Amino acid sequence: MSELTFEQMLEESFKTIHSGEVVEGTVIDVKPEEIILNIGYKSDGILTRNEYTNEPNVDLTTVAKPGDTMEVKVLKVNDGEGQVLLTYKRLAAEKGNKRIEEAFNNQEVLTAKVTQVLDGGICVVVDEVRIFIPASLVSDTYEKDLSKYAGQEISFVITEYNPKRRRYIGNRRVLLTAEKEEKQKALYEKIKEGDVVEGTVKNITDFGAFIDLGGADGLLHISEMSWGRVENPKKVFKVGDQVKVLIKEIAGNKIALSMKFEDENPWKDSAVKYAVGNVVTGKVARMTDFGAFVELENGVDALLHVSQISKDHIEKPSDALKIGEEVTAKIVDFNEEEKKISLSVKALLEPEKTETEEAEETDEDVVSVDIDAVIAEENNENE
Repeated sequence: MSELTFEQMLEESFKTIHSGEVVEGTVIDVKPEEIILNIGYKSDGILTRNEYTNEPNVDLTTVAKPGDTMEVKVLKVNDGEGQVLLTYKRLAAEKGNKRIEEAFNNQEVLTAKVTQVLDGGICVVVDEVRIFIPASLVSDTYEKDLSKYAGQEISFVITEYNPKRRRYIGNRRVLLTAEKEEKQKALYEKIKEGDVVEGTVKNITDFGAFIDLGGADGLLHISEMSWGRVENPKKVFKVGDQVKVLIKEIAGNKIALSMKFEDENPWKDSAVKYAVGNVVTGKVARMTDFGAFVELENGVDALLHVSQISKDHIEKPSDALKIGEEVTAKIVDFNEEEKKISLSVKALLEPEKTETEEAEETDEDVVSVDIDAVIAEENNENE
């Protein structure tokens, strides 16, 4: 029996490997585009960047260092230059495929970073498996621009698993919908009419603002934004504003809100402030053919009838007044229940009358204007 040569003994000391075999190697050198591993074979293994990951332009020196151990799969035992070609990403994809299958069967919630934004949706990668989430399943609301999701970590479930066609579909919308329903349920169990809560302005329209209360949206109508008059909600709020609101009414899944807090009600103590005979000063807020409305304070308007603007005859208020002009007048009528106040400038210009003279005044001398129709018309315009 002949003795083995040193070369033969050395070769027999190395294990044999085959294409497709999974082996463990130790990193002996790392370059930006390849990793060299000792896999216990007579030749070192080469792991190129393309076989490490699908992500472009990855510097391999940032992901591995000498001494690290890696599990890889043999692509070719001999690449023609005596080197063993290895793959990491294909082995990871095989493991990932099994991982995705388990997640699909168990409806497990997965989390991954968005790696690509397309016209029709977004892509994420889980263990080297590319998962597509269509635009319709990205959110529970329509979103035309998905670019904000680039690089974000999102959670989703797998709703379609087809390894033969390499078709893996994720769904984020179902999670958001379920989360919203849970929050909505918790919110309705917690709130009641009369509560004061905080919310975030979500959307603004001409007739009001929708406030996110943390589980459901409530409507803050333009007529409930202030004790005073609001011309345009967009001049008062902007999306994202934090606001404190009163829950005025809960009707089914509709929540009506208000910012008319009772402790800020300008009509409190109005019987004293605006008693008949008091002299007040305000600004002309708006005018009609029969008179001008004077704002005495935010939320309190008084009517200055055209006949009470001057001792002289005036056809229409705009002949003597202009919007924003400051006016000093005497209160000649106050109705707290109906929140009506009537003013007279003329009363300040005339000498004070005795009680007998006041008792003998005719109906023509007393201002008594029904302004309900005007107020109703203005409220309709606000709505």
